[in-house]
Amino acid sequence: MQFDQFGRRSFLQKSAALLGAGGAKSRLPAAQSSAEEFHARPPRPPEMNMGDSDFAHLITLDPAHFHAALVQKQMVPGVARRVAVYAPLGPDLLAHLKLIEQFNNRPDNPTSWELDIHCSPHSLEEMIAARPGNVVVLAGRNRIKIGKIIASLEAGLNVLSDKPWIIRSQDFGALERAFEIADQKVLAAYDIMTERHEITTIIQKELVNDPRVFGQAIPADPERPAVFMESTHHILKTVAGAPSPRPPFFFDIFDEGEGLTDVGTHLVDLAHWTLFPGQALDYRRDINVQSGKRWPTAISLAQFKQVTGDAAFPSELSPYVHGDHFDYYCNNQVDYQVCGVQVGLKAIWNWESPTGVDFHHAIYRGTNASVEVRQTEREKYVPEVFVSAEPSARQSAFAAARARTDRLQNVYPGIGSEAAGDELHITIPDRYRVGHEAHFAQVVQEFLKYLKSPKSMPEWERPNMLAKYFVTTRGVQMSQSA
Repeated sequence: MQFDQFGRRSFLQKSAALLGAGGAKSRLPAAQSSAEEFHARPPRPPEMNMGDSDFAHLITLDPAHFHAALVQKQMVPGVARRVAVYAPLGPDLLAHLKLIEQFNNRPDNPTSWELDIHCSPHSLEEMIAARPGNVVVLAGRNRIKIGKIIASLEAGLNVLSDKPWIIRSQDFGALERAFEIADQKVLAAYDIMTERHEITTIIQKELVNDPRVFGQAIPADPERPAVFMESTHHILKTVAGAPSPRPPFFFDIFDEGEGLTDVGTHLVDLAHWTLFPGQALDYRRDINVQSGKRWPTAISLAQFKQVTGDAAFPSELSPYVHGDHFDYYCNNQVDYQVCGVQVGLKAIWNWESPTGVDFHHAIYRGTNASVEVRQTEREKYVPEVFVSAEPSARQSAFAAARARTDRLQNVYPGIGSEAAGDELHITIPDRYRVGHEAHFAQVVQEFLKYLKSPKSMPEWERPNMLAKYFVTTRGVQMSQSA
């Protein structure tokens, strides 16, 4: 099988027009192999010695979202510095390489990745034939992602994939099949759930699961759910300190999904992870999706050109184009019950953040107290945790919350609390606010434990992934037919 392979310097020089100045000025490490040496090197066998210091050998397949690069933003012990990349030559690959290049050349804590780049329109087939590593990393191209996951697992390769794994209800059986293959072949297949590592969600989970603070979830009421979360993302944003372009296919909901099936995956994951820690959920028995709604964000042609570089809307968007703008159906709401607890979630995409960051709001209402994460102007757009309670329960609930935060100092020294009007504010030292991009390294570290011992993955992870994707796909399906 013929590979179109380039040495790193040659590839970046050939691609300078697309990469821009950053790619044209790319530096080649002294130890980098020449193109001739690259061709002569046999592919690395897929069976890796888990006792090796670098036992995870990454294969980045068809990177089409910047999250693929964020897996490599930090060098993580156990991950080999040489990474194979399989993708068609085009803007998606070039954008990925530019981010890796930035990581390698940044002045503070630079990385030292070495890339073996394989350019071919048959990237999946050629990757499977060569199998130059043992972990396939996937991000972007959401509708066809589950097929690549299954093919990788069938080839005996572990998978670390960005969300979402599926965006359509009709692909739910394929998701179940992926887990069956992983079990049969004793492979690690893991969903990149970065928000579990956000310090405010960790604290919120701790307080919700202290009965003396929270009590139990309030009775089910669609008008006042026990759990309400709203996530607001923004189309125009910066990544790794630079403006992040969006490929035109990003706006194709048939290809990439709507808000709930994409970023909403995190919301459903957090709701279940917080309410039922360590408990396996059965989507057939425990989940009741009640309703779904959808609405568009209007994107002008000028905005579309600004973020994609394209001067016209692609034909795939024509059903939603109205003159000089199109309706981007990226916003969803879902209402459902999980084990009798009422949950309401909203996933929203706006054009640009007024502060340069995305926003997260989450409130868990209990019979003793509510535990809330807020990120408004009053909090200077920094997520903060608050505990509130009715006057009759306030003293005991706040005392219990202070006791819980005191115990948290064993893991997070410096966590504290302070009065804030009628609420209790949980104070968080800045050193724990590492940000979304840093959470990818934390997910990789978690994944490495399961890579060494796939059977060590908690038994609740896979059934809860099924429950999560049942909610997201069913919610969007219901919103489209509403």
